[in-house]
Amino acid sequence: MELSLGVKVLLLVTCTLFSMLVAIGAGWLSHKPGARKRDGVLVGGCTFGSSLTLCLLVLTSLGVL
Repeated sequence: MELSLGVKVLLLVTCTLFSMLVAIGAGWLSHKPGARKRDGVLVGGCTFGSSLTLCLLVLTSLGVL
């Protein structure tokens, strides 16, 4: 499947936004009352990186990117 560059960029932006939403949810769920905020940010950052990698890996293996 050969997609244009604009569609590929749109898919990349969509994957990034989806990963941001997942990271925000993971950071929010991992935060405990009285705990440091940087622990929640660390969990969110790791979740962002892993979910973005997973999204791009799936799209690449399907031949979209």
